[in-house]
Amino acid sequence: MNGMASDNTSSQEEYLPHYLQKEDPFASKLSREADIVAGFYLTVIGILSTLGNGYVIFMSSKRKKKLRPAEIMTVNLAVCDLGISVVGKPFSIISFFSHRWVFGWMGCRWYGWAGFFFGCGSLITMTAVSLDRYLKICHLSYGTWLKRHHAFICLAIIWAYATFWATVPFAGVGSYAPEPFGTSCTLDWWLAQASVAGQAFILSILFFCLLFPTAVIVFSYVKIILKVKSSTKEVAHYDTRIQNSHILEMKLTKVAMLICAGFLIAWIPYAVVSVWSAFGQQDSVPIQFSVVPTLLAKSAAMYNPIIYQVIDCKFACCRSSGLKTLQKKSSLKRSRMYTISAHRDSTAMNETQLEV
Repeated sequence: MNGMASDNTSSQEEYLPHYLQKEDPFASKLSREADIVAGFYLTVIGILSTLGNGYVIFMSSKRKKKLRPAEIMTVNLAVCDLGISVVGKPFSIISFFSHRWVFGWMGCRWYGWAGFFFGCGSLITMTAVSLDRYLKICHLSYGTWLKRHHAFICLAIIWAYATFWATVPFAGVGSYAPEPFGTSCTLDWWLAQASVAGQAFILSILFFCLLFPTAVIVFSYVKIILKVKSSTKEVAHYDTRIQNSHILEMKLTKVAMLICAGFLIAWIPYAVVSVWSAFGQQDSVPIQFSVVPTLLAKSAAMYNPIIYQVIDCKFACCRSSGLKTLQKKSSLKRSRMYTISAHRDSTAMNETQLEV
């Protein structure tokens, strides 16, 4: 046992991460053509994300006093995505076109911190949204208790949580380092290969910034789906005001579910590759393979405004068609009343003439 432990310790001490094995860790390991393609891809993603999230924030600012708690969280999500696009995307775009990371170690650490900060903020925001939806749909007594000021308190907690976990690496327990392909930076997942302390740090990040929030999101929406299936028939018996409120809550829930699904689909491949880099065989992930999940994860900020607008337009169409139906019903009702009253008037006149 002691021999095995000493072998493990010696292998950890001998391990050198990829960025220490090369004289220039920031030189691109991809072909120049691949870097140009990736640069154009990120440029398109960055422009669409900036315009889309900027539009969501602008439109929300026009009705900021009428925003519901779930909508406030959606705006915060747009702020996180806009932060990733404005603060992070230019660094990686310039580096891909330059065929190397051109901002040095300070720029690498800043880029890694910003990406992790806004990414963590996005995931924790979606966790809060899923809990809000869960309480509003499954526990109405608690859901009605949640007001706007609770949403703002929740925002403060989200930003503090993201700041803490993104800044912890600077306290000496972790770090930010260049990706294996050289033109981007991320959390130093390779610390887990070097020491037990590094493994503890990476496991903490995985649990508190990925696994636990994802579990809460999945739990919330599974419970919501089960509740909706059992309560759809009950809502049909309520009056129009309660039905309209239910439709609005379900619209917000659909937005939240699709946004969470888009985020997780974009980030899970990157998380799997990162975990494999941390705990799998040393340098077992091919460099050309590692760049694809990274680029997919960077596209997550683009999906949210598209999902929000599509659902919003669909809801507006349903609302307008419903309004037209109500108008038709009221029009038919008025014409029916007019016909009845006219018939009564003519009957009364005939009776009068007979009496005369």
